Amino acid sequence: MTFANMLNITSSPALSILIWIVLFLLALYFARRPFHQAIMSFSKIIRNALRLTAAAVLSAEQRLVLRNREVLMAAGLENAERKVEREFDRIAAAVTRDLDGYPNVHRQLSEVIIKLDEDYTTSADVPPSLPNWMPIIESIAKIEHSGDSMVANMLAEINRSLTEQNKKAIDDYRNSTAARHGILNKMMPFWRKVQKSLERISGSIDNIKKRAKTVDRTINEYEKIHAGSDEAARALSTSALTQFAIAGLVLLIAIGGALINFNLIALPMSEMVGGASYIGPFKTSDVAGLVIILVELTMGLFLMESLRITRLFPIIGAMDDKMRHRMIIVTFTLLAILAGVESALAFMRDRIAHDMEVLRQTLAGAEQMGLPPSIIPTVGQMVLGFILPFALAFVAIPLEMFVASARTVLGAGAAWLLRLMAFLLRLLGNIGFYLGRFIVNVYDLAIFPAIWLEGIIMATRGKNVDLPAAGDPEESQPVEEAVDSYEETIQIKEQQE
Repeated sequence: MTFANMLNITSSPALSILIWIVLFLLALYFARRPFHQAIMSFSKIIRNALRLTAAAVLSAEQRLVLRNREVLMAAGLENAERKVEREFDRIAAAVTRDLDGYPNVHRQLSEVIIKLDEDYTTSADVPPSLPNWMPIIESIAKIEHSGDSMVANMLAEINRSLTEQNKKAIDDYRNSTAARHGILNKMMPFWRKVQKSLERISGSIDNIKKRAKTVDRTINEYEKIHAGSDEAARALSTSALTQFAIAGLVLLIAIGGALINFNLIALPMSEMVGGASYIGPFKTSDVAGLVIILVELTMGLFLMESLRITRLFPIIGAMDDKMRHRMIIVTFTLLAILAGVESALAFMRDRIAHDMEVLRQTLAGAEQMGLPPSIIPTVGQMVLGFILPFALAFVAIPLEMFVASARTVLGAGAAWLLRLMAFLLRLLGNIGFYLGRFIVNVYDLAIFPAIWLEGIIMATRGKNVDLPAAGDPEESQPVEEAVDSYEETIQIKEQQE
């Protein structure tokens, strides 16, 4: 018996199809509640599992945020401590430079003031007045005589003596005044010296006041960071993003300089180590040139560490001054030697390039020009080869900034990714849950004739239709409470931490 014959219950195909449809709807109707429970249970499993996963991801994101905040605050405290230390060193240097000679200046000022006081006392002496008998002689000289020649001569002599005394008194007064003016004139350099000394001391004190204000501002920043305020965290986060962008840009520029430096020494290195030699898939000349550049970068990094400009290697900064100075001399000497080697290689490169150009012209049969090659490109390449190693030595500064800020930026990016992952997990959980409801509703829509017929039958009997709900709240309540309890537990643990 074929499958088609099995389907034909009656002799009429249409009636057989109708009977099978009715049987199929009855089967779906009787399987309605188990199907609803299976679909809703599966959708709830998906939603709750994804909600639990999202809660765990959010918990990890919160722990990562707290860790990033701790790292950010620790880096901010370190930078603030370095600023405070640098400002105190500057104040100490300013005090030593400007106020170390204050006792000597005080002694000079005391001597100058004593000298000025003596000169002032000397200049204040009043010239001696005329003798007391001068008014008497003047009154006698004014007596009228009767024509006696002796009296007239005597009065004339008295008048002459009086005139001479008046003239001598005037001359003495003028000489005394001139001497006083001369003493006052000699006092001017001492006054200027006092004024300059006071201005220098005033400038030193003003400089120390400015340094003190800078220290106060730095101390305030340190206190805010130490207190862990949100304002300090936002400022440090913005500063970290800015430093990351700037340091990344400078490192890209340094990579460009390293590529130019590599091209300067790659060709002559092939003449030194052989152009046909390989280390794996790479030419030995390229590897040798890259090693030279990396050694230069390492020497520059050690030089910056020895100068205490960067702090990537704390063991170098912790050395005593004598050993550190020796390391500065050694690293600078090696860097200068490598710069000289690169300058020589740049000279060789220009010669090799010229010889290769002459060879190409000879092989092409072109007429060779008799003009000598210009020395300007050669000198330029040699100068460039000598300067680039020293320029690459300063890459340690942006490298330290990039490493310090990358930790904060990458932590913030990881926290954002975790937050996005938690959102997507919750979204997928809700989509799965409501997709189960949608399937249940489609199932009911497919068997709506049976449901409609059941409603009519129950209505005629006067009974309420007990339709199974798509999502039974009584069945889903324990699972929902368990998920909410888990999320609340995670939040309480985060608050306690």
